[in-house]
Amino acid sequence: MTTLLTGISQLHTVSEAGVIEDAAVVIDGSTIAWVGRAADAGAADERVDLGGRAVLPGWVDSHTHMVFDGNRAEEFEARMAGQDYAAGGIALTMEATRSAGRERLTQLVRERRADARAGGTTTLETKTGYGLNVESEVEAAQIAATLVDDVTFLGAHLVPPGEDAETYLDLVVGDMLDAVAEHVQWIDVFCERGAFSEEQSRRVLEAGQAKGLGLRVHGNQLGDGPGVQLAVEYGAASVDHVNYLTDEDVEALASSETVATGLPACDLSTRQPLAPLRRLIDAGATVALASNLNPGTSYTSSMNFCVSTAVLQQKLTLEEAVRAATFGGAKALRRHDVGQGLDPQGRPAKGTLVPGAAADLHVLDTAHAIDLAYRPGMPATWRTYVGGEVVFG
Repeated sequence: MTTLLTGISQLHTVSEAGVIEDAAVVIDGSTIAWVGRAADAGAADERVDLGGRAVLPGWVDSHTHMVFDGNRAEEFEARMAGQDYAAGGIALTMEATRSAGRERLTQLVRERRADARAGGTTTLETKTGYGLNVESEVEAAQIAATLVDDVTFLGAHLVPPGEDAETYLDLVVGDMLDAVAEHVQWIDVFCERGAFSEEQSRRVLEAGQAKGLGLRVHGNQLGDGPGVQLAVEYGAASVDHVNYLTDEDVEALASSETVATGLPACDLSTRQPLAPLRRLIDAGATVALASNLNPGTSYTSSMNFCVSTAVLQQKLTLEEAVRAATFGGAKALRRHDVGQGLDPQGRPAKGTLVPGAAADLHVLDTAHAIDLAYRPGMPATWRTYVGGEVVFG
């Protein structure tokens, strides 16, 4: 079954083809078969007129924490009143998540996925890390594996209250990792003051590497630290937050395949300096934008908001911000196009609209994609396609 999407004012391909005006797309099953000017489009089994709207690749949200229960609004309110953010707030979510039960957690993740799709997100990563014991971490991994695209084990999110750090770390890299490994693709560590040291983070990354998992790092969020250098040294797919960077950090990222992921909604919520994405792009690094959906520091899945913030406050052009939220996120998950629309594993690539790539499209309710920043906060998403199927709108 082929479908011709026409009536596209601007098609942002996030590829060498750039932005195509008065465009059309042909979808064949779950992948893109053709893109170009509408006047050059051939026949298809079905024709859908998008009414002169702009079309982007679906957002690729490469950093979320969707498996949780509980609310931390009081913590947020206190922070807005001037209290400093510290990583220890994660523990407040732990008890609620542990006691929620599989059925409730599954429903919460399903609802959060629906909210993300309603904002144009078509690919989602999510992490464990709010159970912090073997049973709850396995439960989170299993739930996530049924509902999102990529799952990351984050047992090294925080040492649970009252536990010895080294004893807990032994559990994380031992029995806990053994139990979750079959359900996840990635391992992550919160390398930060109040969480895990450089030495401890190395243990986590090496244990995950030995299990054949891809590597990710939370780093340089609350101050200068070793997170970026560790991520580059170990060939991690991404290092996320990156609020505080030295010249050496920027140079290391620019000369590596590690993606620097900015989390602007989190930066605003914690009142940290916004990640220096302009500086990173100018240096030649690959950057991504992600929502960091979580209950403590970024209770939103709105990638539209993240893109708007990147343009308005982080000095990215629209095209740079769109690329970061699509191709950048896909590269952070190793789902990016390496040629002919395929990712490094030969699957349909995410975050681009070229023949062979996944038919994941974000149709804006405007003819001009710049309205994401020009009209910030206004409803922006008209329809979302995942694998050629309408999942919103």
